[in-house]
Amino acid sequence: MPSPISRTFAALLLAASPLALSACSESNAQESDRFAAVEVKAEPLADGVAVLFGAGGNIGLSYGPDGTVLIDDQFAPLTDKIQGAVKDLGADPVKYLINTHWHGDHTGGNENLGQTGVLIMAQDHVRDRLIKGNDSTPPAPPAALPVVTYHDGIKLHLNGDEIRVQHMKHAHTDGDSIVFWQNANVVHMGDLFFNKVTLPFIDLSSGGNARGMLAAADKVLAMVDDDTKIIPGHGPMANKADLIAYRDMLKSVIGTVEKAQGEGKSLAQIQAMKPAAQWDVNPDAFIKGDAFVEAVYKSLQKPGHAEDHAH
Repeated sequence: MPSPISRTFAALLLAASPLALSACSESNAQESDRFAAVEVKAEPLADGVAVLFGAGGNIGLSYGPDGTVLIDDQFAPLTDKIQGAVKDLGADPVKYLINTHWHGDHTGGNENLGQTGVLIMAQDHVRDRLIKGNDSTPPAPPAALPVVTYHDGIKLHLNGDEIRVQHMKHAHTDGDSIVFWQNANVVHMGDLFFNKVTLPFIDLSSGGNARGMLAAADKVLAMVDDDTKIIPGHGPMANKADLIAYRDMLKSVIGTVEKAQGEGKSLAQIQAMKPAAQWDVNPDAFIKGDAFVEAVYKSLQKPGHAEDHAH
């Protein structure tokens, strides 16, 4: 059963808006009213590549002669604003969509876009979880489901670039992907990277694990250089130095919790040690130190995931 954090995360964690959102039980009309003040703003990153900030997960965008590719789509009431921001960049209407994972603040617009004929792609587990839903998220309608799925990754040869999509196992969830534009030197990390706005959310109920978060950060660091532009799932644009700091934070907290766990300390005792205090500095953060330490503690209690089941 999903934790209380998992049940409210998609509705509460925002990227570039102070707007407070309701739980999923509100009516569509009330939900639309709450999104009325949200502005979707575009920031060009390279020729034919941009990031869109709104409410929910940051959106990546590739556009050019071969069609427009969207990476994540925030919440359903924002679809028109997202499409407007795409048009304002001079891009054609969205043709392809990649979901970095299944949470509603990254997939909420799937149905709207799917109904217009957009081809949706995602890792296998994203489709699985959208089909099943959970006790707070109803099963997704057919139009919202990824049509193309992959286990390890996929490459798109579009708009003069090679877009590499790679699965990162058991990290934020069990279906996370990063999206790397080879020529533009831009990477979208989805919720494998929360930049400066909150401590990480590790969705244990969706197969997430702190070890995987650290492994993903290390893998991306091996791909990037000092000029790479990094789109985090939430927070402002980042660079390699920002990701190194984030990786070092993960390594420090995981190491401290693991050592204390090995000494027989309880969760409460480890939380009292405040191993994340140095980074727990945003009073408005969605995930505070104790919640993050709890997720790390529970992650380390689980055996390692030997092999993600293949489809």
